[in-house]
Formats: sequence, structure tokens, C-alpha cells
Amino acid sequence: MLSIFDGLRDLSTWNVIIRLIAAALLGTLIGLERSAKNRTAGFRTHILVCLGGAIAAVTGLYIYMVMELPADVSRISGQVITGLGFIGAGAIIVTKKMSIKGLTTAAGLWATGIVGLAIGSGFYEGGILGTALILLTQTVMAKFGSKMIKHDPQYKLEVRYEQKHALDQVLRDCKDNRLAIVNLHIQNKTGPEDPDYEAVIELRGNMRADQLIAHIKTMEGILDAYVV
Repeated sequence: MLSIFDGLRDLSTWNVIIRLIAAALLGTLIGLERSAKNRTAGFRTHILVCLGGAIAAVTGLYIYMVMELPADVSRISGQVITGLGFIGAGAIIVTKKMSIKGLTTAAGLWATGIVGLAIGSGFYEGGILGTALILLTQTVMAKFGSKMIKHDPQYKLEVRYEQKHALDQVLRDCKDNRLAIVNLHIQNKTGPEDPDYEAVIELRGNMRADQLIAHIKTMEGILDAYVV
């Protein structure tokens, strides 16, 4: 441990004030990065989460060290970590295209709360280093990951078919060609006069759409297939 923080580890009034201010500042640093990217949880949310974690940690220490009551200090921190999961869930959004957004923000909120617990417990080294690594992950690693990790192309196909088993054959063929089925919407016949069924399949994989369409059109029971 760094000796410069040794004088701040006891539970005096001034040290409690320093811990809470430090937690608020570290929460601000993480939150400003999220606010700059117009994420659902901004710097005020991160300040409150980090500050709340610090208050919980200090309270646990106060009950045990000052009031000398039989208390499990780690239990309070454990309950805070569990509660942070519910807060993070509010930042996760499922879009109309069935894609998930907000996972990074939710994870950042959870990590920010734990930074607050570290600062509140007097573990300044862990809180400061944790903040630096969180910011590094949300900024530098975001750009690095987008350049290094190549995602498979994604596209939508609309398939018209006469018999229900024809769609099963199409889906089976997609899986055989290592295409991930992201979403599937089926429009059944509305009446006996309707000649066909329609299905919109959202796929992700390396196989080109025109190659897949050409292959699907050769299947029995398929009327048409095209990109939408």
C-alpha cells in the first residue's frame, strides 16, 4: 500500500469528509465520459452511485469501529453490489430492431459503485486505479475494439412460401451455412384466398445475401426471396 494514504485510513471526521469528496470526484470523472457520449446515465447518476457506495462502506465501518456493535462490515458492501445490479438494469434498452444498448453504461455504473465502496473503506489505491481503468476501458478500449474486432455483416431477407415446412428448410439451411438468426417474424395467411406465407429473417454471417437468395429460390415450396 502507498504510505501517503496511511494518515487517511482511520475513521476521523475529516477523513470521512475526504472519502466522500474523493468518491464524488471519481464518480464525476467516470460520469463525464458517459455524458459526453449522450448515454442514458450521466455524470450526476455516476456521482450518486459512487457516493452512495462510499457512504455505505463508511457506515459499515462506523457501526463496527465506533459504535462497537456486532456487525458484518462486508455484508453491507455485498448488499450494495447486489442493489447496483437493479440500477444498471434501468440503463439497458432493447431497441425496435431487437438490439441491446446500455450494457457498457450499466457495467460502468456497477463498477463505479464498487469504486465508491473502495474509497469509503479507505482503500484509496484501489478506488483511484479502478477509476483510471474504467475510463481506459470506456474510451481507449472502445476505439481499439472497434478496429480490431470485425463483425459479420447483417441483413434481412423476406421469404414468401406456400408450405410451412419450407420455412423450416430455409432456417435449417441458414444454420448449416453458419448464419446466426438474429430475429424472425412470420406473417401467417389471413384467409383461405391468400396464396402464401411471408417471413422476415434477420441474419448475421459471412455468406453473401445474393448467394443465399439464389439457393433459397431453388428449394421446394419457396415462391420468392429478396433483401429488405
